[in-house]
Amino acid sequence: MNRQQTLFSKDELDRIDAEYRDWEGNEVARFLERSPERRDTFRTGAGLDVKRTYTPVDTPETPWDDIGLPGRYPFTRGPYPTMHRGRPWTMRQIAGFGMAADTNRRFHYLMAQGQTGLSVDFDMPTLMGYDSDHPMSEGEVGREGVAIDTLADMEALFDRIDLEKISVSMTINPSAWILFAMYIAVAEKNGFDQAKLSGTIQNDILKEYMAQKEWIYPVRPSLRIVRDCITYGAQHLPRYNPLNISGYHISEAGAVATQEVAYTMASTIQYVQEAVDAGVDVDDFAPRLSFFFVSQADFFEEIAKFRAARRVYAKIMAERFGAKKPESCRLRFHAQTAAATLTKPQPKVNIVRTAFQAMSAVLGGAQSLHTNGLDEAYSIPTEEAMKIALRTQQVIAHETGAADVVDGIGGSWYVENLTTRIEEEVWKILDEVEEMGGTIQCIDDGYFQRGIADSAYDYAIRKASGDRPVIGVNCYVEEGGDPEVEVHPHDPETERNQIAHLQRVRDGRDESQVQQLLEELRNTAEDESKNLMPVTIKLVKAGASMGDIVETLRELWGTYRETPVI
Repeated sequence: MNRQQTLFSKDELDRIDAEYRDWEGNEVARFLERSPERRDTFRTGAGLDVKRTYTPVDTPETPWDDIGLPGRYPFTRGPYPTMHRGRPWTMRQIAGFGMAADTNRRFHYLMAQGQTGLSVDFDMPTLMGYDSDHPMSEGEVGREGVAIDTLADMEALFDRIDLEKISVSMTINPSAWILFAMYIAVAEKNGFDQAKLSGTIQNDILKEYMAQKEWIYPVRPSLRIVRDCITYGAQHLPRYNPLNISGYHISEAGAVATQEVAYTMASTIQYVQEAVDAGVDVDDFAPRLSFFFVSQADFFEEIAKFRAARRVYAKIMAERFGAKKPESCRLRFHAQTAAATLTKPQPKVNIVRTAFQAMSAVLGGAQSLHTNGLDEAYSIPTEEAMKIALRTQQVIAHETGAADVVDGIGGSWYVENLTTRIEEEVWKILDEVEEMGGTIQCIDDGYFQRGIADSAYDYAIRKASGDRPVIGVNCYVEEGGDPEVEVHPHDPETERNQIAHLQRVRDGRDESQVQQLLEELRNTAEDESKNLMPVTIKLVKAGASMGDIVETLRELWGTYRETPVI
């Protein structure tokens, strides 16, 4: 089919346009005299102008091949032909707090409620590669995620869980390869077939420098770690995603939808190039790349954003990297509803916000989904809040009919127009990144950081002025302060118990073996051509801690200092 074939002929478009102009000049004009609209201009969350109504005239430049059919390139309408008609998306509520056994109990509770995938949140020391007894860990152990120091913790985390039957997502970045090694070691110890393991480590370090600010090493060695995970996964774990490229944190830091997609794709280009430069054929690893996006408040824009992201990714992989397999061009993503939209005032309204955000993720074609708890503006969600959040997904899946049709909102002239406009804006940003020297150079120059900061400031001004309504915050405000909300308790004994557990592991390991393997790690790290994963797996099996491994490489590679963006 001709790539430029459009949905309507020029004569048809001219006729529709004439009818539209007549309608605007007559019916609409007379109606506005009697009943003006709420404001003079309407915009999406990304600042794109929104017209009163849309017709085929608004999609004349979008060829049918850019829309196409689900499961076909460029996958605008979904990565699979039948989507949620076959089975619903994976319902993957994130959990993580206290010691590993505490989070394990939450996993079993959620699975009993019908959750179909696991997602692990780690505490700040684990994210940053500190052992629980490190001075930097004081007061943070198990507070905002689960504490993992050694393989023994990982074994407790997945106790009585069949890793061949349930996929596991681990939200961790700078120390992700160590958690990956622990996960592999746990699976081996329990006799699970690596070929049947599914899930992902996030492992997206570039977005840390852009947005979330959790890093350990400089950019280049950090990229080498990501590369090693990709190549190891391609060789040994055919169903596992060794990289989950995240726009979520970029958005939560303040970026708008177009920036979220563009910055994520800039990272993607860099990661793929790293693996290709290491000699791995793109079709050998690209099918296992996955993505993580937020589902924000602007309902239609979010649906269009997901569709545009699939289209941009497909073109990047086929046209830039020469991918031949359809699955190499097929963007699959996990979505999470927007934590930044949750409010302390009137927290039960968060249930409503989350439901609409979840629906836009489903209509946008998500492969898995986390819905936020109503109390997450206060603390880690309680079991009751998580159950309501999970039930929200189940209502969408089983009661609304949204899962019964593929891309049910596709063909909306507004959504198709918005999909194309978002795609165009994404390509503009990617062209800028290319002109400035690529993703790493843009990180060093603060390009992404400035873009996020500017958008965050603009949103704050709009929110403060009331131009961006937030129920309970700048409109429909209730007097009397925040309501009493039951919050998840933090056990003050967690830190002491976790440190004691870590010390028992140290006391019971063969220290000479650990030191010998740490020396092997140093030697491996010094040779760019070698992969860090095999020696890391040996280290965690020998009882080495997160801190042992991280500090060994910190001595070699140093750390990263960001140039402040003002």
